[in-house]
Order: sequence, then structure tokens, then C-alpha cells
Amino acid sequence: MNLKSKHSGCFLLAALLLMASQPGMAQEAQTPEDDGSSTSQQFGGPNSVPGQLADDERLSESLTGVTVPQTLSDWKKGLRDKRGLDSSVDYTAAGLTASNTLGTEDFFAGGAVRFFGTWNLIGRESGNTGTFVWKIEHRHKYTDIPPQGTASQIGYVGLFLPTLSDIGTRLTNLYWKQNLNHGRVEIIAGMIDTTDWVDLYALASPWTGFFNFALATGGASIPVPDDATLGVYVNAMITDNLYIIGGFADSNADSTDPFDGFDTFFNDREYFKTIEMGWVTSPERFYLDNTHITFWHADKREIAGVPSGWGVNFSFARSFGVKWMPFLRAGYAEDGGTLLEKTLSAGVGYHFRDDISLLGLGLNWGEPNETTFGPGLDDQFAIELFTRLQILQNFQLTPDIQYISNPARNPIANHSWVFGLRARLVF
Repeated sequence: MNLKSKHSGCFLLAALLLMASQPGMAQEAQTPEDDGSSTSQQFGGPNSVPGQLADDERLSESLTGVTVPQTLSDWKKGLRDKRGLDSSVDYTAAGLTASNTLGTEDFFAGGAVRFFGTWNLIGRESGNTGTFVWKIEHRHKYTDIPPQGTASQIGYVGLFLPTLSDIGTRLTNLYWKQNLNHGRVEIIAGMIDTTDWVDLYALASPWTGFFNFALATGGASIPVPDDATLGVYVNAMITDNLYIIGGFADSNADSTDPFDGFDTFFNDREYFKTIEMGWVTSPERFYLDNTHITFWHADKREIAGVPSGWGVNFSFARSFGVKWMPFLRAGYAEDGGTLLEKTLSAGVGYHFRDDISLLGLGLNWGEPNETTFGPGLDDQFAIELFTRLQILQNFQLTPDIQYISNPARNPIANHSWVFGLRARLVF
């Protein structure tokens, strides 16, 4: 990053803070009706630590009526109310089976345990809280190839369940979140997961939403760094409906050796940068009713041999009542090492059974990036249908089915069926 871009970035962040802090620039946020689908989470997506904690707290009912032991719920609530400390442990496991694979393997399974939480350490009375956020994981496989490797086994340019690999112990989040102007501005600094702040919508989380990464953050056309990347993001509500998010992070992060990121951040200086401008119906429904456009740029990565690149993504997602949430998303990338050069997705989410369970349908068209994979590959089409069943208050079960047409790197078949089952248990 040259001196000019550094100065431009500093000016942009300062401008965001100034605009959002002016009393005449925005009215007080209006609280939406409590329809059971909104949370107090502002900025950040459903996969962020605050977002995941808020969504899990919202689920007080289940299909079976079985609830979490009251002593555990009361203990966690007491810590949250008295000490500002909120945390969870969850375990996610999944298995996928696919047709027309390139090798002998056709079943892929693995799991991950996560410990994550927030600790509001300062400013709890004023609302300008300073919060320490963390997430630690262990990802492991049950079969020779974990779920993350399913896509490559059918020749699909993309990822299924990218969070379920065999990478072992890793750090995802270790950052400070400072609220200003009663939460209208957030400054995020430390080891972050950029997918918590870039190109968000409600079904983007691979832990609770679609299995196919093309239907998640960036539509597989944004070269997001590894988790626990050292970076800074500033998020600001300009009005009650308009927001802007800007920041940058180290492109060479390694979540299994996160503290090496200080060396690559300050010495290699190869950064991933984004700015997003969007419209929401209210700050409380930030990723439920969200229309935005995201611009990104990635510096050339010398050692990794990845060229520089840039791109733009568009996203529309809108909840109608409590039940329906259609979405339309698109992306374009120019180099940068992305999976897809062009992507277009559409679909809908539907809440049912007292709005505690979810049905999701998504379609994606994608054009593989020639710079990454070479010329001459076919365009790909994917259809995914899943239903997330809230079996117990703290247990979700998600059956999933996908049809992949023209997997671009499969020379022996023009389609593949993928069947999956994901389970998530929260403590």
C-alpha cells in the first residue's frame, strides 16, 4: 500500500466517523415491531460472534418443546447482565454424499467445535461499549476427505461447507469492537473474519444457512482472506437507513499461526480492502432487510503467486412479514485469485413452525475465473434446497440437497447430485 492510498484510507475512516457523529445527520433509530426475527445486532452478519449469540438467544422455542436446562440459561444470563460477559460453545457436524465423483470417495464428513463470546468491558452505562470478542475452533474430519473437499471431488469450482475442514485448532476472532455515538459507529480492530463485515445477508452463514459458498459471502467472487486476519473496519450509520462500511486486512493471514500475521501485515503489506454502501429498513434489521453494493481490491501476493484484482458485488435481501425473505445477489471479479469471475444468485428463505425453522432455496450461475483456473471452462449452475429444523431449543438439524450442472473441472460427467445433513448443538 503506497503513501497516497494510506492517506486516502485515513481520510475515508475519519469522514465516516465525522458524518455518523453529527447530530443533524441522522435521527434516532426507530425500533421495529418485535416479530421474532429481529435482534439487537447492528452491523456484522449472522456468522459474527455478536450475531450468532443474538440469534441463539432469540430461539426460546423448539419443534419438540424441549428447552435448555434453566440453571444453564440463568447462569449465562446472570453473567451477561452483571458482568457483560456472554459466551457459547457449539458443535457442528455434517456429512455429504455426491454422485459422479472423480475418485473413489463419495462420502465426506467432519465436524467443528467452537468457543466464542463477547465481553463488554467499558461504556456499558453510556451505550458506547468497548467489547472484547473472541472465537476459537477445532475443525476435524471423520472421513479421508472432509466436507470442504466435496466440491473438488466432483470437479466443481467452488466450496461446500468451507468451515468444515481438517485444519485442526485455529483462531477465528480476537478483536476489540468500540461503539461510538450510541452504536451508530463501530470500530473493529484486531484479528477478524472479514466475512463478518463484507457482503452480508441473513442466509450467508455456512453454520446455519446454505451449504454452497456461491450462495454465501461474496458469491465465490471475492478473495476473502483466511480468518484471524489482522485488520481494521469502520462501520457507520449515516442515517437511520443508509450505512457505509470500509476497512482493510492482511491478505496473507494464516488462522493456524495467527500471530505470524503481524509480520506479514507490517512487512509484506499485501492487503484486502473493501468499501460497502447500503440501505436497511432499520439498524436492528441490518442483515435481514439489506440492499448494498460492495467494492473490493486485493494487492498482488508475491509469495503466493496471486495477481492483484478488484471487483464489485451487489446484494438485495428483504424480509416480508416474518415468513418470506427473497434475495438477489451478483458479483464480478477482475483477477485477484477468486473462484468465480462472474456470479449471479437468486432465491428465497421461508420461516415456518412459529418462525423457529427455516426453508431455503437458492440458484446460482457462475463463470470460473480464467486467471485462476485457465481458459475454456464451462459455466456452472447450482440449485440448493435446505430446511433447518429447530429440533430442540439448542439443537438444529439441516437436511440439504444440491444439483450441480456442468461442474467445470469434471471431464467425465455433466452433473452431480449432492445430499447433505448438518447438525448443530449449542451449549
